[in-house]
Parts: sequence; structure tokens; C-alpha cells
Amino acid sequence: MDARIIADAHNLKKLIREAEALADESIIAMARLKQAMLAARQNPEIEVHTGQRALMRLTEAESLALSMSTNLLRVHDELSKVAQVHASGDPGIPTKVPDTALAAEPVRKERVAA
Repeated sequence: MDARIIADAHNLKKLIREAEALADESIIAMARLKQAMLAARQNPEIEVHTGQRALMRLTEAESLALSMSTNLLRVHDELSKVAQVHASGDPGIPTKVPDTALAAEPVRKERVAA
């Protein structure tokens, strides 16, 4: 097998894992932000509705980040299929993505006007 094909396959494997990790990190960061926002709102001197629109927008951003993560899984799955055809000599462990992880995206809601 061509050494360039193997090198490209290894580079793509590294980059897709990096992209997936960054997507996960963004979801984690938003979860921490939401937790901090809710904790700050529990201050008795703050009205209970304070920051509600920001929380709604953050929840929308979380949903989009999860959609991005799902799409990256789909990219990973497709790249794995390409690797089976073009880089089958690579001794690496193939990635198995369950069909349930690649299910259709949830229905998106219309954005709420600010």
C-alpha cells in the first residue's frame, strides 16, 4: 500500500478525533456556564427571572453543539468506510459507530425573537 495513503489515513484519524474532542469540550464548557448562571441566579438579591433569555439562548447553543457532535460522528463513520476501501492495510482498530448514534437529528424549533 502507498505510504502516502497510510500517512493521510493516520492524519485524518488524528484530526477527526481532535475535532470530536473539541466538540465535547465545547459542550462541557456550556454545561459549566449554565451551572454557574443558575447558581448566580439563586442569590436572594437577584430576581428569579434574571438571565432567563440568556439561559434560553445557551440551551439553543447546547443543542446546536450536540448536533455538531452528531454530524462529526457521521463524518467519522464515513471516513472509516473510506479507510476500509483505501487503507485496508492499516493495522489500526476500525471505528464502529452504532446506527443509533447516527440517527436522524431531532426536529429543530424556530428561534424565539428577542
